[in-house]
Amino acid sequence: MGGAVVRPQGRAETDSLYFSYPHFDAPQARQTLSDPARVAIVGAGPVGMTAALALAHEGVASVLFDNKATFNDGSRAICIARPSFAILDRLGVVAPFLEKSLGWTTGRSFYQGRQILEFEMPDSAEEKFRPMYNLQQQYIEAYLWQAVAASPLIDIRWQSEVTGLRDTATGLRLAITDPNGSYEIDTDWCLACDGARSPVRKLRGKRLQGQNFEGRYVIADVQMEHDYPTIRRALFDPESRPGGTVLIHRQPDNIWRIDYQLRDDEDESEAIREDNVRISVQAVLDDIGHKGPWELEWWSVYSANTLALDDYRDGRVFFVGDSAHIVPIFGVRGLNNGLADAANIGWKLGWVLTGRAGEALLDSYSPERRGATLDVFDNAAKSARFMTPSTHGWRLMRDAALSLALDHPFAGNLANPRQMTAYSYHDSPATLPDDPRFSDGPLPGAHVPEMRMESGFLSDRFGAGFTLLCFEDTQEDLSKQVRTQAPEGISVVTLPYPSTLASRFGATSGSAYLIRPDLHIAARWYTAEAQNVCDAFSRLTETQER
Repeated sequence: MGGAVVRPQGRAETDSLYFSYPHFDAPQARQTLSDPARVAIVGAGPVGMTAALALAHEGVASVLFDNKATFNDGSRAICIARPSFAILDRLGVVAPFLEKSLGWTTGRSFYQGRQILEFEMPDSAEEKFRPMYNLQQQYIEAYLWQAVAASPLIDIRWQSEVTGLRDTATGLRLAITDPNGSYEIDTDWCLACDGARSPVRKLRGKRLQGQNFEGRYVIADVQMEHDYPTIRRALFDPESRPGGTVLIHRQPDNIWRIDYQLRDDEDESEAIREDNVRISVQAVLDDIGHKGPWELEWWSVYSANTLALDDYRDGRVFFVGDSAHIVPIFGVRGLNNGLADAANIGWKLGWVLTGRAGEALLDSYSPERRGATLDVFDNAAKSARFMTPSTHGWRLMRDAALSLALDHPFAGNLANPRQMTAYSYHDSPATLPDDPRFSDGPLPGAHVPEMRMESGFLSDRFGAGFTLLCFEDTQEDLSKQVRTQAPEGISVVTLPYPSTLASRFGATSGSAYLIRPDLHIAARWYTAEAQNVCDAFSRLTETQER
């Protein structure tokens, strides 16, 4: 878990070298503050704002509370994965992210100054977005806030702290305190997006369970002119940190993130003193051959944990993002996992509140997203053990692998951080069993693959709700039938057969894929009939018994 952000002496908490933090007042008009809300969202970080936008996308209003007066200070989470960009695109807010962020595909690992690995993340011209983008969290929050502020369905209240939360006969009642007074508000549902130290989690008497890792890192941002490309660098046992690990990422505005591991015998309070941070950063810059000037932006200290709630739902409260789980930074899964949480609960709760789905659909949130967290834990724990060996035995094995990689390239793959990919909901109650006649193509539960088309990309043709992809010859019989019989909420897209696209989906003429609003495959049929599609849609939205 991360510590407090520290800035150089003489600079205020949000006095940045490159970013101007806005100031948000607490609500001034008090007459309607206690009006009931359909959904209350606690925490206006990236996850909370994404959840609010996902609900607004479904036509549902929400009230968004945050106890701060501005965005989170410090760049914090900086890596946004391809599936997250797909979420932002789906919500119609991706444009400023694409304009500002730095896309990347390559990572390099070094041991004792020698390169032992260069990996390429899967990418091709068929993909709409790059595998990873670097962008400071201040910008992530600023761009989301622009969309939130423009939405008539989102009421955002800054400097508003949730001090109480209790069940009522029909929903929940929140107690709110801001600089201008206190009040209570009734809501049907609450999304706790209030971070690792979640006050809502404490109010509900919930505790995270899991594993703590021993490794501690100082995270520092520096501003400098440095011509190295946007490539993730990992330095094992460098001269600057003998026996330790250093990570380096490029960010916009000539900002470079440097994470360096503390030795077991280093005192944390001494390590984060400004003079010691400057000495350590300079040593890292010497390692990478940077001879020019640099300025220190901010720093913090971090320790790796894999912690989660046993259930992400407590009655009418859903835990989303870091309030539900804490994951190590290795593999950049924290923010991305949280955004996927927000998209998942956003469309489901939106469909329930607009009457398009039964309330039982909400039962799929926790198994889907907790399953995704456990998958993240499995991969992140492997990375964490390699980056910060927790025992003498792990360190011996890690160092042996690194030494072997100096002369044998295959061993370098052990230093691969196992990049972020979308989790598959193959065993979810909101995913139907597969059609056994398929011999190829993506399975139900998987994130739908992207594909370049004559005009744009496949995902550009998806509707606002569910989308049925029909693979047909020129007759389009299935498409016509579904368009005639399908309930509101299904858009039909006809795709040619035979075609490269059909081959990728393992489809024949008459095959169909039903895609959920969050771009995961809900069901597929090798030869579909309109009635089968309609029945499956009813089962998936819990408006018909399975």
